[in-house]
Amino acid sequence: MTSMAIFYGSSTGNTQTAAEKIKEQMGEWIQHIADVAKAEPEDMLPYDLLFLGVSTWNIGEMQDDWGDFLPRMKDLNFKGKKVAIFCLGDSVGYSYNFLDAMGELWGVVKPLGAELVGVWPSAGYTFDDSAGKFDDNHFLGLGLDEENESDQHDARIHAWLLKVMQDIGLLEKADA
Repeated sequence: MTSMAIFYGSSTGNTQTAAEKIKEQMGEWIQHIADVAKAEPEDMLPYDLLFLGVSTWNIGEMQDDWGDFLPRMKDLNFKGKKVAIFCLGDSVGYSYNFLDAMGELWGVVKPLGAELVGVWPSAGYTFDDSAGKFDDNHFLGLGLDEENESDQHDARIHAWLLKVMQDIGLLEKADA
């Protein structure tokens, strides 16, 4: 069995709620869930798949707990690990930096050797620009907008988790 964990940073509780929804939908697949404010970077090392949850604050800024945690990750080796990122942002109030923290987080994790899974279509989102984009049509991971589209969270999380499971080879497309 592939070992999986969720690490998130949450200032208002919204990213924590998303992390808990992922844990709920993934059930026994998730062996560990942790707030980065109470975790050590080395706590990530035992797991094959890491779900990393972050939020974008103000004008494209990283959530504070991740801001403190990321510099301490610099010596970790993520070769052989897969990373799936979920990010909360405000597509209306901050349309020009929607999900920017996702791009910043991936910018730190990628050089550690991780493989990105769960790239998510940007179709269906309204925003002007994002440093969280993988390419012109995709985000680096799942985007959630608590302020404007919270009614879509459950369906988006479910569909994204199916994609992640397909990406890591634990689910065939016909099974989804």
